[in-house]
Amino acid sequence: MSTTQLAGQAVDVTGGWTPHIWLGAPAPGGLALPAAHPTMAWLYSPRGVFLDEECLVVADSGNHRVLIWHGVPEQDEQPADVVLGQPDGTTEGPAAGGRGPERGMHLPTGVLVHDGRLIVADAWHHRILVWDEVPRRSDQPPDLVLGQPDVSSAEPNRGAQCSACSMYWPYGVGIIDGWFYVADTGNRRVLGWADGIPDSPDVPADLVLGQPDPSSREENRGEQVGPASFRWPHDVTGTAGLLLVADAGNHRVVGWRPLPEADRDADLLLGQPDFQTASEFPYGPQRGDRFRFPYAASLDGSRLAVADTANNRVLLWDDLPTDGRPADAVLGQPSFEANGENRWSSVERDTLCWPYGLCLHGDRLAIADSGNNRVLIWRRA
Repeated sequence: MSTTQLAGQAVDVTGGWTPHIWLGAPAPGGLALPAAHPTMAWLYSPRGVFLDEECLVVADSGNHRVLIWHGVPEQDEQPADVVLGQPDGTTEGPAAGGRGPERGMHLPTGVLVHDGRLIVADAWHHRILVWDEVPRRSDQPPDLVLGQPDVSSAEPNRGAQCSACSMYWPYGVGIIDGWFYVADTGNRRVLGWADGIPDSPDVPADLVLGQPDPSSREENRGEQVGPASFRWPHDVTGTAGLLLVADAGNHRVVGWRPLPEADRDADLLLGQPDFQTASEFPYGPQRGDRFRFPYAASLDGSRLAVADTANNRVLLWDDLPTDGRPADAVLGQPSFEANGENRWSSVERDTLCWPYGLCLHGDRLAIADSGNNRVLIWRRA
């Protein structure tokens, strides 16, 4: 349990959250290193995770694959049941084995299961992969590819000018109120389809958020940061009537309520004092209301979790903060002021090193602890 000192007494800063399951590399000697060759149990720099009652899905990004556990894992280092993007559980490398993009992946990041469909952001192939059912056998090809004209293509923006059908490093995906969203990070925008996942890669997005038109792709719209721009929009989350975007490069999370149907200013801001500020908070003692490169956010009901990646911690709010108030809990650090990798010590069950992705589901929180080559599932009493 992480505690800090207040008036001479130890105070729990975790809000009752404790680490429960450790998946991936163990830590002999205090270091969690990946295996020399992949296995179905070990991970290398995982960047995305999804968790519900039916399955756990991990973007094992450094091994260029996605691992699936059917059911919630119940023991440490439990091997996955299914691997996608590789021919087997011991092969590594982007589009490995000379198979190309048809069955391979290149740095998959965002993962999501919605209405029984599996969605993967295959970031460095500049596309989204969709399976109509969560696969139960390994090396199963996707049923749909978005962002490219066909399954064999992998060029940024389809090898042409940026458009409402193309992508460049899409890192995050989300579905809110029937809208399908993609954090199209390399194009510094969020794409949205009002009718959900399109059935063809040639269906243009109904919404281009963060740019003045579908062909523009400059950081912060080529201007100073503002309420309608992104630097590195990396993840999307939300709930009924609310869209949140983790704008990592501007060290903030921004939100729209109600859902935007066209490009417009954000209504909600976390991590910065105002929409015109994008400064990185100094590296020294931190605060509970500022971020350094927040790469992921997850909202479940009114509870919000943010991966404050460069501060090696996760911040949690019991209710969505509409007033910029500090977080209610911090995971991975002994206090809101600390920010060291693994607390400048060895890897322990409650330490973090560059948490890159997370998924909040009820009283469980799955964290892709990328720098420690593992996924941690925390539980709240």
